[in-house]
Amino acid sequence: MDRKDRVTECPVAYALNLIGGKWHLQIIWALYKKPVQRYNELKRRVDGITNMMLSQSLKELEQYGLVTRTQYPEIPPRVEYSLTEEGQVLIPFIRELSKWGAKQMSKS
Repeated sequence: MDRKDRVTECPVAYALNLIGGKWHLQIIWALYKKPVQRYNELKRRVDGITNMMLSQSLKELEQYGLVTRTQYPEIPPRVEYSLTEEGQVLIPFIRELSKWGAKQMSKS
């Protein structure tokens, strides 16, 4: 059985394949904290991410249906990002993961 088969057979593996990218959860959390953000604002909120990784991660999250990209027909162009309803469903899980992480950090 190859990796693709394992991912499609296990719901946890499938979910982690979508949101498990290094920056995905941080981007989702940043968009939760401030629901509508432009690219540069989002880049400032996700500490350490490069332009290339932010662009790639946003495209992937948009492809997965977790983030919406809205482009306005203005000069200069304005693009905003926000979570979709499907992306917002992840927030309670990320919040619990955050609590768990804080608890583990306090043990160190």
